[in-house]
Amino acid sequence: MRNDSTNKNRGGRKFDKKDSSSKRRTDDSQRSRNPRANKDSREFNADRDFKSKRGTRNTSKDTRNTNKDVSKTGNDTRNFAADKDTLQKSHYSKKKQLEYKLRNMSSEEEMRLNRYIANSGLCSRREADKVIAEGRVTVNGEKCAEVGTKVSFKDNVCVDGKELNPEKKVYILLNKPKNCVTTSSDPQGRKTVMDIIKNACTERVFPVGRLDRMTTGVLLLTNDGDLTKKLTHPSHNKKKIYHAVLDKNITEAELNLIERGFELEDGFVKSDRIEFVGDTKNEVGIEIHSGKNRIVRRIFAHLGFEVTKLDRVFFGGLTKKNLPRGKWRFLDEKEIKLLKTY
Repeated sequence: MRNDSTNKNRGGRKFDKKDSSSKRRTDDSQRSRNPRANKDSREFNADRDFKSKRGTRNTSKDTRNTNKDVSKTGNDTRNFAADKDTLQKSHYSKKKQLEYKLRNMSSEEEMRLNRYIANSGLCSRREADKVIAEGRVTVNGEKCAEVGTKVSFKDNVCVDGKELNPEKKVYILLNKPKNCVTTSSDPQGRKTVMDIIKNACTERVFPVGRLDRMTTGVLLLTNDGDLTKKLTHPSHNKKKIYHAVLDKNITEAELNLIERGFELEDGFVKSDRIEFVGDTKNEVGIEIHSGKNRIVRRIFAHLGFEVTKLDRVFFGGLTKKNLPRGKWRFLDEKEIKLLKTY
C-alpha cells in the first residue's frame, strides 16, 4: 500500500503551463522588490558583457596563434615521415620488415654480401661471413673472400656453384584459360599467362612446366628454382591428371593399349591410369608422369583420335577447386609444404 501511494503522489502531478507561468511571474515580482537581487543581476550582466568584449579583443591573438600552429604543421608532417620507419619497426616483425625492404629495393641498390646470402634463406648473416671467408662464394663468376663486399640484384651470386635468389619466394596457382600461351613473352603478340598475373606481385615469377595454348587447367608460377626443378624433372615422376574430350568414342581395348604403353617418335610412353569419365565413351581421365611436350595429345593422335578439349585437373598435389577459369590466387603455407613434400 505504501508503494502504491508513493507512486500515486509521484505520478499524479501533471505539468500545468498556467502554474509554470504564474510561478515565473511571482519570482520576477519578488526579484523587483528585492534591491539586492537587482544589483546581483546588473553585476552578472556587466560581467557577461565584459567577457564578450574580452573575447573579441582576443580574436586577433587567437588568429596569430592559429597561424603559428599552421606553420608547425609542415614540421609535424616531416617529423611523421621521419618516424615512419620507426613506427614500422615497432609494429611489424623482422620478417615483414625484410620483405618490405626487398620489395622496395631497386635492382641497382647495393647491399652487403652477407645480407644478400642471408636474404636468400641459405643461412644467417654470421654464418654467411664464414661461408665468404672460406672462399665458397663467387660473384659474377669470380671468387670473393672479402666479407664487406657489396652486391646488387643484377649480380650473379653463387655458393658452392649454386645460384642464390634473395627475393621472397612466391607461389601462384592459375586456372589457365584457352588461347593463352605459357611463356613469359610471346614474339607473335599473343596473350600469355604473365599477362593474367601481371599485377599479382613485384617478384619475377615463371611458369612451372608448360601447357599448350588450347590446354586449360592447373598451372603453377613461382620464383622458387629448386621447387621448379623438382616438379618438372623426369627423375622426380610428378603425377599429372588430365580430363580429355575426344572427337569420337574410344574402346576399352584402346584404353588398355594406352595403359600398357607403346613407342612414339621420341621414345616409349604409357599412362599410369586411364578410365572413362561418366557414361560417355569420348571423355577419359588420364594420369601420367611423363613431361614430354604435348604428350597427351600425341598419345591419342597415335591411335587416330583428336583431342578437342584438354584440361589439367591435378598437378603436384594441387587442384583447381574453387578457382574459376582465368583466375589466380596465392598458395597458403599448407599447400606450399605439400608441394615440397609431395
